[in-house]
Amino acid sequence: MTHDKTIINITPADQAAKEILIAQLSEIGYDSFMETEEGVEAYIPPGEDRPVNEKTVPFLAVPDYKFDIRTETLEDKNWNEEWEKNYFKPIVIGNQCLVHSSFHQTDINARYEILIDPRMAFGTGYHETTNLVLTHLLEMDISNLRVLDMGCGTAILAILASMKGAKDIVGIDNDPWAVDNARDNLRLNHINNVEILAGDASLLENYTEAFDLVLANINRNILLEDMPPYHQVLHEGGQIILSGFYSEDMALIDEKAQSLGWEHLLTKEQNNWIAVAYRKK
Repeated sequence: MTHDKTIINITPADQAAKEILIAQLSEIGYDSFMETEEGVEAYIPPGEDRPVNEKTVPFLAVPDYKFDIRTETLEDKNWNEEWEKNYFKPIVIGNQCLVHSSFHQTDINARYEILIDPRMAFGTGYHETTNLVLTHLLEMDISNLRVLDMGCGTAILAILASMKGAKDIVGIDNDPWAVDNARDNLRLNHINNVEILAGDASLLENYTEAFDLVLANINRNILLEDMPPYHQVLHEGGQIILSGFYSEDMALIDEKAQSLGWEHLLTKEQNNWIAVAYRKK
């Protein structure tokens, strides 16, 4: 399998700039990302026309930053080795959940320890949206619930749900690399009650057994499009947690939720990123 890689070096390469860039690239179809010291590497299957310029990615027009952009096509490789060269540091979430890679030893102890070798799939706990959803899961009782994890990425959310006693879990992602990575991470954490599928919300048409909890950490446009299919597979009284969008997008998300008759439960915010929980009435 090949992917097109767009390399964007940022000056200054601060964390906020990287996260805004990743969010806007995801809006135009880039599906996997790797942060570097110089900026961001973004990946997309070859042949998909996704030009990166000031019109498609407005952040590139911000005068406080300079950008150097180039694109190349690359073959699949051992992405664990790539991440080992640029590994993320262990992170503790909510004083209960430790997330680290299998190649990084740590003396930190936590109630839940999740091993993630992320390759290029999204979800290490560092990004605010992943952190926000993990924090919410830590606060919930999800024992014996049937859980759907849309855009599962590394499967980090599914793994925590399993560790917290969820009965069975379905994870769906449209990136084949993410699907392979999710399955690897499940094996790494000895999780055996999660099914990972390649695809999108159209797969939900085949489900006759409803879910008790839906997790969707994707982006605003996909969420708005897919909230009705989530509604169809969610039990009455079931909860849904949405993230992957900015605070200024909350009005659109909430308007759609109200049209579906969802009850707002709570909203969490971190650095302008949002995670919101609803209940299906």
